[in-house]
Amino acid sequence: MVFTPSRAAGIAALAAFVPNAGRRYAETRNFDHGPADRRNVSMLSPYLRYRLITEAEVVAAVQREHLATSAEKFLQEVVWRTYWKGWLELRPLIWDRYVNDLAALRTQPGDWNVAYAQALSANTGIDCFDAWVRELADHGYLHNHARMWFASIWIFTLRLPWQLGAELFYRQLYDGDPASNTLSWRWVAGLQTVGKTYLATADNIVRYTDGRFIAAGLATTAQALIEPAIAPHDLPPTTEVPVGHVGLLLGEDDLHPESLPLGTARVTAIASAELVNDRTDAVRAFISGALSDARKRAARHYGATGEALAELSAPAIRDWALSHAVRTVVIGYAPVGPGRTAIEKVTAELAGQGISLVQVRRAWDSAAWPEAKRGFFAFREKAAALIT
Repeated sequence: MVFTPSRAAGIAALAAFVPNAGRRYAETRNFDHGPADRRNVSMLSPYLRYRLITEAEVVAAVQREHLATSAEKFLQEVVWRTYWKGWLELRPLIWDRYVNDLAALRTQPGDWNVAYAQALSANTGIDCFDAWVRELADHGYLHNHARMWFASIWIFTLRLPWQLGAELFYRQLYDGDPASNTLSWRWVAGLQTVGKTYLATADNIVRYTDGRFIAAGLATTAQALIEPAIAPHDLPPTTEVPVGHVGLLLGEDDLHPESLPLGTARVTAIASAELVNDRTDAVRAFISGALSDARKRAARHYGATGEALAELSAPAIRDWALSHAVRTVVIGYAPVGPGRTAIEKVTAELAGQGISLVQVRRAWDSAAWPEAKRGFFAFREKAAALIT
């Protein structure tokens, strides 16, 4: 349960897991044995979230040791991550709606206030839920099955706004990903697959947690939430990679700068900038360490100096770029979420000062994301080339 914020740690975790990515994973992955025993799952999500290791690397490593059929369940989990990103990328208004809902909930308290306070303090009286609240705070991680149960209890038993639960996970999880996290909560609530909810049951929890909980008092029905539909847009075209001297800016959404598609651009300066928001100190420390690790690797790879900027802001980026005589700065593509919002704001401000900030998108994303216009299984068929 210790996550070291480095690519080397991610590679080591991948190597340790790969032998178990086949039949063993398929048969045991749904069991939550508790934080002391996570050997049945990969624990790779924090490294994939920030792309300390990439989806393509994970798929390739697994396929070197397993047939695609034997490792199908694990490979699907990797593809799910890509699907969620693509689905939200094609529907950015869903993210805007979520952000606006959160703002409204903070200013318009409802009859859920008492239950919300009890949930945050692990004082609901539901043994499994209260244990997961403590586990989340202590470890910054929950088993995927526990995340589903947690969200179901939050929405249907405690009758709390799903947006507040998604925010809690995003703040406290080491692998808090805007797309995977937000859309998974929507799925439990019946918004993602319209009308289809996920209901946590005591029998299921007792079985898959080795009888660690009683799980009494859970809702027995789950009425799907409803909202106006939003049609998917086309994926924006990629921006042409600049040529000549550029600065390379590292943001948290892509921390494998050695494999960014930079074409013939020559990186002459490297910097990293942290997105400031209200995540926990532990998560912030992990991200800061991951940025530092990526910056050092990039400096070695490109033979350029690297430095940490005080913040992800136009003045900080402008001063750094001009000090290195560059007016074009490239950064790994930021999917829809807080990172994208911050980068778009900074890009507009820098443009007025004669500095271009260009996002570069990986071939994996450009190939897969446009296929996320429908459900996962249709996406999986269309994006099958990624894992063959």
